[in-house]
Amino acid sequence: MAGRRAPTIAISGPPGSGKTTYARMIARDFSLKHHSAGSIFRGLARRLGLSLEELNELAARDPSIDLEIDRMTYELGLKGGVVVEGHLVAWVLSDVADSKIYITADPMVRARRIAEREGRPLNDVILETFLRQELHAERFRRYYGFDLRDLSIFDLVIDTTRLTIEQAYRVIHAHLCATLTSLGYGEPYTTTCKE
Repeated sequence: MAGRRAPTIAISGPPGSGKTTYARMIARDFSLKHHSAGSIFRGLARRLGLSLEELNELAARDPSIDLEIDRMTYELGLKGGVVVEGHLVAWVLSDVADSKIYITADPMVRARRIAEREGRPLNDVILETFLRQELHAERFRRYYGFDLRDLSIFDLVIDTTRLTIEQAYRVIHAHLCATLTSLGYGEPYTTTCKE
């Protein structure tokens, strides 16, 4: 994919895995713009004059909503110069991403992270997160034929359960430095690889 003038990095994983944290760090260190499927979804809700709940309800009945999000995500990936994160992003960008990274963690660790981040009771988050994950998996299987348990498309799979943010990011950073360098990307995308 190095025919583009700038790289495309896709980050996927379940809720609470750290996708957004690592995507922001990658954007900062590799001179890329950060986009999330969630922000694209929120932007579409604003354009349509709907609340997030209303758009989620509509998306559950109408596959064209997810397809529109995917189309917008794919266009971002084609332009390059981006790190895009979201549940399905790596599958959507599988043929254009220079690197596809899957970030995960133990389900209870992920639930605790979400509860702390959102200031909500842990039991509420556990129930909601697992239900949401199952609904997403079923929807994606039905609409796209994706099996979210099949991680064979990924270039790097990292479990952050027992790692600090810094430890996990060192692995991700080293992977991206090696990948982008081997694909012929130079400055400014590989500047931090020389430090």
